[in-house]
Amino acid sequence: MGRDKIINEYFEWICKWVCDCKYSKRVSYRKLLMCLHNIEFTYLIPEDVNRAIDGCNLRQRFSDEKGYGCLLYDVLDNPCSVLEMMIALCIRLEEQIMDDPDIGNRTGQWFWDMIVSLGVNSMTDSRFDKDFVMKRIQCFLNRDYQKNGAGGLFTIKNCRQDLRKVEIWYQMCWYLDSVL
Repeated sequence: MGRDKIINEYFEWICKWVCDCKYSKRVSYRKLLMCLHNIEFTYLIPEDVNRAIDGCNLRQRFSDEKGYGCLLYDVLDNPCSVLEMMIALCIRLEEQIMDDPDIGNRTGQWFWDMIVSLGVNSMTDSRFDKDFVMKRIQCFLNRDYQKNGAGGLFTIKNCRQDLRKVEIWYQMCWYLDSVL
């Protein structure tokens, strides 16, 4: 199987985690997702390396599911993307913290909540503005967002902590506490 075909198959596979008819029925966000997948996830808080590791571990999950074995590591050898990090975080949140068979899988819900917090939820394919998205994501990566997390992955109303100084994992946990 060719390199490009595997790369495209992997992109489609990770997008399926968050793009089903429940969360994005009538509009396409493919350009936004591709843009997020083309931006390297960098971090200023050392503990956020764990989010990058989780993102790269999606590749192993894909490889195991598709039976690619070691071949995949020769093809997907780039650093973790913003999209991979976000989806991996949502999967971990759903599978390890919020799993509830009565409610069903909410991986997509967590992801689209992050998209809203980042301020890029209006970036459908028909309205996509790459420069705008790049600026928003750079603000997130540089932690140049509001103290309550608005502009980052999680916005927490009446937050007592400065989320710009806290690793993403704790931001997520506090976010869950604020919405549940």
